[in-house]
Amino acid sequence: MGKKVTVVGAGFYGSTTAQRLAEYDVFETVVLTDIIEGKPAGLALDLNQSRPIEGFETKVVGVTTGAGGEGYEAIEGSDLVVITAGLPRKPGMSRMDLLEVNAKIVRGVAENVAKYAPNAVVIVVSNPLDEMTALAQAATGFPRHRVLGQAGVLDTARFTHFVADELGVPVRSVKTLTLGSHGDTMVPVPSQCTVDGKPLSDVMPAAKIEEIVTRTRNGGAEVVALLKTGSAYYAPSAAAARMARAIAEDSGEVWPVCAWVDGEYGISGVYLGVLAELGATGVRRVVETPLTDSELAALKEAAEAVRSKQSDVAGL
Repeated sequence: MGKKVTVVGAGFYGSTTAQRLAEYDVFETVVLTDIIEGKPAGLALDLNQSRPIEGFETKVVGVTTGAGGEGYEAIEGSDLVVITAGLPRKPGMSRMDLLEVNAKIVRGVAENVAKYAPNAVVIVVSNPLDEMTALAQAATGFPRHRVLGQAGVLDTARFTHFVADELGVPVRSVKTLTLGSHGDTMVPVPSQCTVDGKPLSDVMPAAKIEEIVTRTRNGGAEVVALLKTGSAYYAPSAAAARMARAIAEDSGEVWPVCAWVDGEYGISGVYLGVLAELGATGVRRVVETPLTDSELAALKEAAEAVRSKQSDVAGL
């Protein structure tokens, strides 16, 4: 214990992430911040009152922050910061449609994180994910291994769920992997997908795998279209919270995350969805996985697509 984690943004994603982190009972304090007056304090009070029922001791602190950085002193000394701030998608919007508005929000948050929690590991979940991760790193000035993004954990969870559902098997018997970006240039890796240890291609026809891959790529948009207002948060918050826990516990678990790639797969100088070993310093190392030629080509294509957008973001 003794660890402090901050979740910036108390919307559905942020508040659910704070709840999961508190219920793990591995942190001393979870700080939840938002720009809406009173909202984080109200949610924190509510969460704290669940402690006797759920049996956890972690204290949740809710703080309203201002445009000039007011309130951010509450995050002082955080070991970890999860940035969920920003606008969610509306039906028909792409993640990229959020670029400009969310860039301003994320930059402001990142500058305050650098000021008050200079030793924190930062997990970014704001969309468009790959670009916002690059922006947060630039705005904090933190070493790149200490700033990472959540996308692959969620995308693989969606992929795994769809495969398990289609085959009528337990989710624990299915292993899937997606790399690349969170969005159009997502690279599912069928060669690394198995069901009860058997290659996915042995138990499912290629056309069905392709259909599931497309559904995975559009997984967030499918939820957004059904909800009409807001976007997914149960699975995304589970993903961010698991990553935070792996870092807090210095576990060395390997998860697909948006991490800085410097030479792996012959790709350099870009934030990209890859497998990475997580620990107290953030990304300990990128774990290269065997890819087919077509998967590697798709990953390199994703890297170039993301690279051009990430350089645009630097000026926002």
